[in-house]
Amino acid sequence: FGIIDLAGIPKDRYYLYRSHWNPTEETLHILPHWTWPGREGETTPVFVYSNYPSAELFVNGKSQGRVYKDESLTVEKTDNEEAHRQLLLQRRYRLIWMDVKYEPGTLKVVAYDKTGKAVAEQEVHTAGKPDHLKLTADRTSLASDGKDLSFITVKVVDKNGNLCPEATHSVHFKVTGAGSYRAAANGDATNLEQFHLPKMSAFKGQLVAIVQSSEQGGKIQFE
Repeated sequence: FGIIDLAGIPKDRYYLYRSHWNPTEETLHILPHWTWPGREGETTPVFVYSNYPSAELFVNGKSQGRVYKDESLTVEKTDNEEAHRQLLLQRRYRLIWMDVKYEPGTLKVVAYDKTGKAVAEQEVHTAGKPDHLKLTADRTSLASDGKDLSFITVKVVDKNGNLCPEATHSVHFKVTGAGSYRAAANGDATNLEQFHLPKMSAFKGQLVAIVQSSEQGGKIQFE
């Protein structure tokens, strides 16, 4: 289904491709999410997609080691059972920690450039109970032509603003003022909810709603 889902939300693999195809913009993306109730103490591999050559991973402040990409690896060198088992070819493009033990808290990665200088960091936090919705519009100013659109990402987050990755709440929409509700999608290819109705269930804690401008100027309120 590609690197972007049906709602236009980038998947994890999107950041893998961006880290190689767009060297001018920083990419530092951690996966998976870090909310796994019931997995405490179990091995949970962590991958990082980045255009930096190395990074160090921390779980609640404890280093899991520094890992380097190995650009010397090729298909020919890794075409054997042992190489497949160790994910050797993937290590050319990814930073991988296979033996991380899951514990709730903070997953942090610090990236280093070619000189060994720490230049970027990213964190993922274990989410608590769903608390509220976070709305982010791709733009807040629309042309009053009756055609312009704003795509609003709706996330179910905990009290600290962390995405709740397994939230499936049904979200209802209302638009008033100089605009109208057009559609919504959650990226779930198996979802049968109708796009044009003013409600949609979250998938992996989020969805996207679309608001259309009218031909009259004024404020648009999205609820």
